Amino acid sequence: MGMLLILSIVSLTIIIQRALALRIADVIPPTVEQAVDSFHSDTSLEPLQKILHAHSSPLSRILKSLLKHATWPRIEALDATQVVARHEIARLESGLVLLEITTGIAPLLGLLGTLSGLVGIFANIGDKGDPQMVALGISEALNSTIVGLAVAVPSLIAYHYFCRRIEVIAIDMEAVTAELITKLYLTNNTQTK
Repeated sequence: MGMLLILSIVSLTIIIQRALALRIADVIPPTVEQAVDSFHSDTSLEPLQKILHAHSSPLSRILKSLLKHATWPRIEALDATQVVARHEIARLESGLVLLEITTGIAPLLGLLGTLSGLVGIFANIGDKGDPQMVALGISEALNSTIVGLAVAVPSLIAYHYFCRRIEVIAIDMEAVTAELITKLYLTNNTQTK
C-alpha cells in the first residue's frame, strides 16, 4: 500500500504539471501565431524576431531556429528546424512515461498486496478459525487491488488525453511553421530571380 501511495502522489503531480504545461496559449502563444499570419514575404524579419524573443514558448523556439537558418537552402533549414521541433515535442512529453508505467504497475502492486494478504490469512486460518476474522482479512486484502486500480485508471486516462493533446499541438505548431517557411522561401525565391 505504501508503494501505491507513492505512485498515486507521483501520478497526481505529473498530471497537474502536464495540465499546466500543455495549455495551448503557453505552447502556441496567440501573439506569435498572429505575427506569423501578418508576416509578408516583402517585410522585415525584425518585428517577428522581437515577438519571438518576447514570448518564450515551444513554438517560438522552433520559429527562432527557422529564422536562424533562413539563409540556408530550404531543405537544410527544414531539417534543422525539425530537429528543434522533435526536441520541443520531447519536452512536452516529459513525465508521460511515468504515467504509462504507473498504469501498468499500480494494478500489479495491488494484486501483489492482495495475494500476500490472502497468504497471511490462510496461513493463520487454522489457529483462529473465526469466519468473521477471515472475512475481515479478505476484505482488507482486496482493498489493495481496489487502490491499485484506483491509481491506474486516472493515470491511463490522463496518459491518453495528454498524448492526444500533444499530437494536436504538434500539428498546430507544424502548420504555423510551414506557413512561415512558405513565406520565407517565397521571399528568397523572389529575391534570387
